[in-house]
Amino acid sequence: MRRLTIALLAALITAPAAGQISPQEPAAAQFIQSEASEVVSKLADTLDSDFVDPEAGHQYSAMLRKKLAAGGYSHFADSKAFAAAVTADLQAVHKDAHLRLNAPAQGKSGERKSAMIPPEDSTILASGWLAPGVAYISFSAFYGNDKTLAGLKAFLDQARGAKTLIIDARQHRGGGLWEMDVMFPELFTAKTGLLDMDTREAVFKAMGDAFEDEPTITTIAGPASVVRQRHYAVPAANPGLANSKVFVLTSGKTASAAEHMTLALKRTHRATIVGETTRGAGNYGHPADLGHGYSAFIPVGRTFDPDTNKGWEATGVAPDIAVPADKALDKALELAGVSKSSADALAGLSQPPAVAATTAAH
Repeated sequence: MRRLTIALLAALITAPAAGQISPQEPAAAQFIQSEASEVVSKLADTLDSDFVDPEAGHQYSAMLRKKLAAGGYSHFADSKAFAAAVTADLQAVHKDAHLRLNAPAQGKSGERKSAMIPPEDSTILASGWLAPGVAYISFSAFYGNDKTLAGLKAFLDQARGAKTLIIDARQHRGGGLWEMDVMFPELFTAKTGLLDMDTREAVFKAMGDAFEDEPTITTIAGPASVVRQRHYAVPAANPGLANSKVFVLTSGKTASAAEHMTLALKRTHRATIVGETTRGAGNYGHPADLGHGYSAFIPVGRTFDPDTNKGWEATGVAPDIAVPADKALDKALELAGVSKSSADALAGLSQPPAVAATTAAH
């Protein structure tokens, strides 16, 4: 599952995190009709064979082929305008929060490359102690890169024994399971089933190495035409946050892998969710290379609560305590017994965690 979930929302992270400066928009690659015809044909074939809902996949495919034959993808100002038009056409057939065509990314010298390559920088936006005994960490994504995992492991080591842990997912746009599989062992004291994942059987067989069972992923009995796997929390030998009260902060932009984390912790009653209903991007999948630098994210499976058989595609995950996203941290601090405002608490976050931990012990 690790290789597959890397792109959960990579293509949708188009806005910089709060406090960051937006880079200058690069020039769009040229639109070339012959390339567009190849891209649309390959996208139609891939959706027909791989999309999580076979009937919807066939409908997407039929629409694309019909419009291509009618000359509907012949003239666009540039590659981005073409990709946006195809995406709008797909969403008009069936809405899926992950499905979109991505235009090529273009380097300074004009070379093309896929836009779905996740960055190598850490996706931890901030971490430390908001108050004595109250640890805090905020993410923009879960890409499982070395910098993020190293920073997360250091944070969890420093936060051992915290009275409260606040996980801020309000700016989290998606990714994979890696960071969850680092955090959850410190939160749970027994092996715990979290969520189930149904993958279209043909895709599972074709991409078997992307779905291999691991300590946190086990294949279980499921219905015909899909392969069902269960995601587990596997506790560490000595979980450092086993007795911590946990809050997860959400917004309407919290998406994909962040929603997986949110529902997993909500369903198991291991965290209180504070904020807004999440975005509703629940179908996981893989990036498809369509040639000429174009790519698409193809949903091939769905994640859901095994108790209700319901996921969060198009509906989102509702919070336990509903407040506007910009008030979520204030509410979590209040519930944690901290009298500081979120602004004051975050202003003091720069205090080295090790020092804060020592202070909290006295």
